[in-house]
Amino acid sequence: MSRLAAASLAGTAIEFYDFFVYGTAAALVLGPLFFPTFSPVAGTLAAFATFGVGFVARPLGSVLFGHLGDRRGRRPVLVLSLLLTGASTVAVGCVPSYGAIGVAAPVLLLVLRFLQGLGLGGEWGGAVLLTAEHAPPARRALWSSFPQVGPAVGFVLANGVMLALSAALSEAQFALWGWRVPFWAAGALALAGLWLRSSLTESPRFLELDDLARVPLAEVVRHHGRLVLLTAGALAAGYAVFYAVTTWSLSYATERLGVSRTVMLTCVMAAVVVKGALTPLMALLGDRFGRRPMCLAGCAGCALWMLPMVALLATGEPLLMFLGILGALLAFITMFAVIAAYLPELYEARVRCTGAAVGYNLGGVLGGALTPIVATTLAAHGGRVPWGVGLYLTGISLLSLGCFALLPETRPVPVPAVEPVTG
Repeated sequence: MSRLAAASLAGTAIEFYDFFVYGTAAALVLGPLFFPTFSPVAGTLAAFATFGVGFVARPLGSVLFGHLGDRRGRRPVLVLSLLLTGASTVAVGCVPSYGAIGVAAPVLLLVLRFLQGLGLGGEWGGAVLLTAEHAPPARRALWSSFPQVGPAVGFVLANGVMLALSAALSEAQFALWGWRVPFWAAGALALAGLWLRSSLTESPRFLELDDLARVPLAEVVRHHGRLVLLTAGALAAGYAVFYAVTTWSLSYATERLGVSRTVMLTCVMAAVVVKGALTPLMALLGDRFGRRPMCLAGCAGCALWMLPMVALLATGEPLLMFLGILGALLAFITMFAVIAAYLPELYEARVRCTGAAVGYNLGGVLGGALTPIVATTLAAHGGRVPWGVGLYLTGISLLSLGCFALLPETRPVPVPAVEPVTG
């Protein structure tokens, strides 16, 4: 389990590095380079629109790779999704700017972002299921949480590289070629990930299946449609909160408040490091108290913290901004630490790869794709404190809270070590 958890963590870290490095670039440089005829706000919105395309592609990727995972096994999904995401990320770093090739530049950016999302849509389901289906039931949330640490590692890697380049290069050098370096580095990371995953064994639960689903998506829609919609709605808040504080807040602080790019990246990265370190602890609590109570607590925390968070962000003071972001991410990880165990347990094994991944990635469309766009628009039409953003995030959190309330608990019931004596 330790080797499997480490390989899953490394793989998801690499995949999410690819996904997050685009989000950071969209917040910092892609608008002026690829949409130079737009105003600064409109350029940022256009860059975030290409960012959102990745989320639209993720459910399609979960259908494509979920079919493969339910028909051929979880392991092939991990290899193919990593190849697709890595290749498309390297290609983003090679796209000429609008000044060089005109409108073809943003079109190419859009296509490659779509392919990134397609690969990531398959990655989560394969990595999580391979870990969850190997794990002992009593510690399933703990072991399944290690792939969930991967996004934090990937985010820190992506933003760490951006931070180092931003600090070392001039504004002109960073805009000319510096922002491309993190995309090129994705190629080496993808090769490392493939090497790590080459020794993984197939899920024992999949190997036990005698009756494979012929068309997994059709079965999911027919028998689990309500469950997919509820899980998508439940996870929307987590996505919205995470991408509000890790993507939208970068552009808001640097463009509206005049906070330096280095300071803001440092605040966000420090909060993500704490979130990643606490993920296994939250998962342990999920093994002890159940998946659903942790999700309800996390959603409630998000709903209560969004208005204080935007007020702290608006101060422009690094320590207060860090505290605002940290509080949001702690509420987020309270629910997302157990999701990797919770979602697979909600679906039967023969359609689990498709059902869990589609529900998870539809939540990304609802909460992640639109949030940077909506938040940027609301902040642009508000005062110094973007209360509209806080109310928007609070509303999504309450929606997710209601969806979680309608989902059942799935934590395995402990089996007594000794049968009770009767008679």
